[in-house]
Amino acid sequence: MSKNHFSTRFVLIATTLIVCLITSNFFVPRLWQVAGLPLQLSGAVLLFPVTYILNDCVTEVYGYRKARFVIWIAFVLSAFVAMMSQLICWLPAPLQEESLPVAEAFNSLFSMVPRTTIASLFAFFVGSTVNAWIMSRMKVASEGRRFGSRAILSSVGGEVSDSLIFYPAAFWGVLPLSVVMQLAVTQVCVKLLYELVALPLTSWFVNSVKRAEGIDTYDRKVSYNPFKIKDF
Repeated sequence: MSKNHFSTRFVLIATTLIVCLITSNFFVPRLWQVAGLPLQLSGAVLLFPVTYILNDCVTEVYGYRKARFVIWIAFVLSAFVAMMSQLICWLPAPLQEESLPVAEAFNSLFSMVPRTTIASLFAFFVGSTVNAWIMSRMKVASEGRRFGSRAILSSVGGEVSDSLIFYPAAFWGVLPLSVVMQLAVTQVCVKLLYELVALPLTSWFVNSVKRAEGIDTYDRKVSYNPFKIKDF
């Protein structure tokens, strides 16, 4: 695959990553208790880890340049969805009184999306960039060995960076600080467990894509500047 060529598989993986990111932003406000324990998780925990799994796949197979490109597309499209959701919430109320409860319920949910999405945007950008950087550097250092270790360690760096930015920004003033920190720590642990359980499937998927694409990219001469968007 040439430098600026995008295969069908790459497009499908990138699209799935972006959809998972945007959809998870709508699930953030829905908190739920874990198996009767004094612990809470966001509904986004069911979907958001998939973005990091796919980030690992893109970086491992296609390299850091393509991963950076996907991260920026996800950033821009997620910002667009946040902007549109807020714009729709600002629209005038409907004429029919029976439609008012629906409009109010809609606004109560989607009016939170811009705040959580803004927090998610910066958290995702930093976390995913850290994740891709660690995966890329470790792959070169290890000569492509120990994918499982690289996937988990890169996720640790990415998820911690993500959560330390997202949860304080999204829930500051909404929940007590102790609850916010508990959410952040719990989410990191659960997401990493999620990725650990999914690791055999992730490894199989990555190897399958490598064979199908006929590539296995090593970033030996690449700029890790996250703003060098045109270099993909």
